Amino acid sequence: TFLLLGAAGGGKSLLVRRLRQLSAEEPAELGEPPATLPTVGTNLTDLRLPRKVTVRELGGCMGPIWPSYYSECSALLFVVDASNPTQVSSSCIQLLSVLSAAPLASVPVLVLFNKIDLPCYMSLVEMKSLFRMEDIVSCATQPITMLETSARDGTGLADVLQWLRTALKDPS
Repeated sequence: TFLLLGAAGGGKSLLVRRLRQLSAEEPAELGEPPATLPTVGTNLTDLRLPRKVTVRELGGCMGPIWPSYYSECSALLFVVDASNPTQVSSSCIQLLSVLSAAPLASVPVLVLFNKIDLPCYMSLVEMKSLFRMEDIVSCATQPITMLETSARDGTGLADVLQWLRTALKDPS
């Protein structure tokens, strides 16, 4: 199981829907994004990579109980809203908490700076600086990859699928 975590409103639900569309046996055009509601609880989505893998999305409001799902996690996607500067510090604290959890010590981590289609988004360079990603990566026990994405227009989603395929082949 891959875990999909991040603060509320970061775009996790749309991201996983788009990944499911792109990983289908006959990928559909993305088209207009479907309406999403804040996730209260958990959503399970199957992706074909080509082997079936389950992504468990946990709502941002469920942060306090995220750790109860860590033991079944083989890879972690952490979504950050790159267009919301007020959320950066709380997202950084959440990420540090997740990375320090013992069951995730060797799990590959993909940090997604999402919503880069919005005019007010912060670039990867700005986000890395605000998050002090160099420090985080140097202290972390797990391999960390960072990507910019737009779940709305599909930017970067092929790279996410490629990362997932790689993570699936390399169970560390």
